[in-house]
Amino acid sequence: MNPFRLRPPRRGPCLGPLAALACLLSTLATARPAMVAPEAVAFPGPDGITLRALLVLPEGGRKGVPVVALHGCGGLGGPARPMHLPAREADWAARLAASGHPVLFPDSFGPRGVAEVCHGGERGIQPENLRRGDALAAAAWAERQGWAAAGGVVLLGWSHGGSTVLAAANRVFGPVPEGLVRGAVALYPGCVRVGRALPPFDPASPVLMLLGGADGWTPAHFCEALARRAGERPGPSVESVTYPGAEHGFDQPHMPVRELSGMAITPKGDGRVRMGTDAAARADALRRVAAFLARLPPGGQE
Repeated sequence: MNPFRLRPPRRGPCLGPLAALACLLSTLATARPAMVAPEAVAFPGPDGITLRALLVLPEGGRKGVPVVALHGCGGLGGPARPMHLPAREADWAARLAASGHPVLFPDSFGPRGVAEVCHGGERGIQPENLRRGDALAAAAWAERQGWAAAGGVVLLGWSHGGSTVLAAANRVFGPVPEGLVRGAVALYPGCVRVGRALPPFDPASPVLMLLGGADGWTPAHFCEALARRAGERPGPSVESVTYPGAEHGFDQPHMPVRELSGMAITPKGDGRVRMGTDAAARADALRRVAAFLARLPPGGQE
């Protein structure tokens, strides 16, 4: 079944591979489906704090494979403000929930007194440490809920959250409970820290990385090298797809490409980055993530 199939009223499900393919081709260009209002939830974090999160459930209360969705450096709202889903996250949440996936957005910044880390720096909240712990804590909590189908969760993240996806799935940084992570999707992650060597990568599940060929903030070639190196050893598959000419944030629903300044961490150290929608890359990313989720085995074991 196509994980991003939109569900209009009084239409039967897309059953069987040919029907699923037909639904995929006919609905990915359709406008974003309506989304059930996110619910604020809370659960224990890895460092003694209480994590807050936004939960988007499919209509009808049916069980589904949970997606733990990890925000970028802009976060979900400051410590004194209510959480909200930015346009990109809301778009993905609506599509995932319409296909039957519960979607959980843990907030790594607000509970630690931080609104965002794009401009002010990470302040210790890095993908490899606190955010990795947040992702695994969120996955463990989601897996225990009544709306979760058995077989583990999918990690999905963008930019700083994409780096967190890779860190959470990477057993080099610490254990990953067996069967907890079914698969991992990272959109334009930073695969290496500025000035450092490419880290070892031992993923606990299949990994899909979607990269912008013109991305000057998180350059694609580091992730391409990570995927090539991972392919030389046994273990879960690591796939990278690079979209020529696409900038950072290519999957944004409606963001003209523009230059931003004042970013805390950039490869050139000048604080300047470009980001915005690439319609072709966005459409292909939706298709590829749908296909990736559809073929994931329970527990991440290929």
